[in-house]
Amino acid sequence: MHAFRQGFIRFAVAQKVLRFGEFQTKAGRLSPYFFNSGLFQDGAALRELCQFYAQAILASNVEFDMLFGPAYKGIPLVAGTSIALAEAGRNVPYCFNRKEAKDHGEGGNTVGAKLQGRVLIIDDVISAGTSVRESIELIRAAGAVPCGVVIALDRMERGLGDLSAVQEVRRDYGLPVISIASLDDLLGYLQGQAELVQNLHAVQSYRDCYGVKE
Repeated sequence: MHAFRQGFIRFAVAQKVLRFGEFQTKAGRLSPYFFNSGLFQDGAALRELCQFYAQAILASNVEFDMLFGPAYKGIPLVAGTSIALAEAGRNVPYCFNRKEAKDHGEGGNTVGAKLQGRVLIIDDVISAGTSVRESIELIRAAGAVPCGVVIALDRMERGLGDLSAVQEVRRDYGLPVISIASLDDLLGYLQGQAELVQNLHAVQSYRDCYGVKE
């Protein structure tokens, strides 16, 4: 297991981006943990977050030519990750989209480098998969090839069927989905933290009830 996975969980807990308690999900389930990437709110936190993205990308060995970030959360993520990759010795172009096409100036619905070659999508999580689907359609419409999706945390949780949102993306589009960390990494982290171990049983029970197998 890559050390950055546990490092990311530790970082998310320290930033209070990953919290424990009782939270209601969109599906109406009561989850013992909550992850909100929108709480990475300052420059230092964003810098470290994007370094984790870069580590996950490089460790995956996925072949790509550029990065794409879907509006809105993907915009700072794709910019920050491109900087982190450049600092790690891999300088690649990046691009993001507008929610509405611009009809003046340079026009169009994307900003940054031209979409071309193999495009890696950078997002925070995959819930309904809507953002991924729209990104794939936009990339293909530009004549480029989506080659994978990178997210922060894979909840490894069933949707309405037997598959998780991540597994559905893999099935429907044949794309690899790379996560910095997963629910299993969270469980591994909790086992070694005396001050958080009281949350281990609740998270494991939730995993047993709603989780999927990889």
